[in-house]
Parts: sequence; structure tokens; C-alpha cells
Amino acid sequence: MPRPRLQRIIRFCPNVYYFKPRGVPLRDLKVVRLTVEEVEALKLKNIDQLSQVECAKKMKTSQSTFQRILASAYKKVSEAIIEGKAIEIN
Repeated sequence: MPRPRLQRIIRFCPNVYYFKPRGVPLRDLKVVRLTVEEVEALKLKNIDQLSQVECAKKMKTSQSTFQRILASAYKKVSEAIIEGKAIEIN
């Protein structure tokens, strides 16, 4: 049985829940789903420009877990940009 997920601290709540390529209806696009954890990790690392150690402390998680969350977010955002997919934040 897998270990239960710990509660992570999320302070940022986005006002927008979808991003999509311009000129293409959302119904015609494949969607990549970002979790709120992944959005928080992107914000802390790239917008707030905190170190990985500081980010992990703010989210109350280990550095390695924070790195996995961030890597997952980067992969999803890159996939959406390169393949022209919509991004859903949930």
C-alpha cells in the first residue's frame, strides 16, 4: 500500500484556469492538466525567484519532492507550448 500524500501548503490561487493557443476553439484542443501544487512550485521558483530550499520550506515538503513537482510542471507546460495544447489548472 503506498504511503499517503502529505498536505502541502498552497498560498497562491490563480484567477485563470485555462490557457490556450489563440484562434483555436478550446473544444478542438487536447488539454494538459496542471495541479495547483505545480502552479505554486512554478510561481515560487520563477516569479518569486526563491531557491529550491526556500521553495520546499514554503510548501512544507522535501527538496526532492519539490524538484519532482517542478519537473512535472515544466514537462507539462513545455508539452502544451510545443504541441499546441491547452493548459488547465485544477
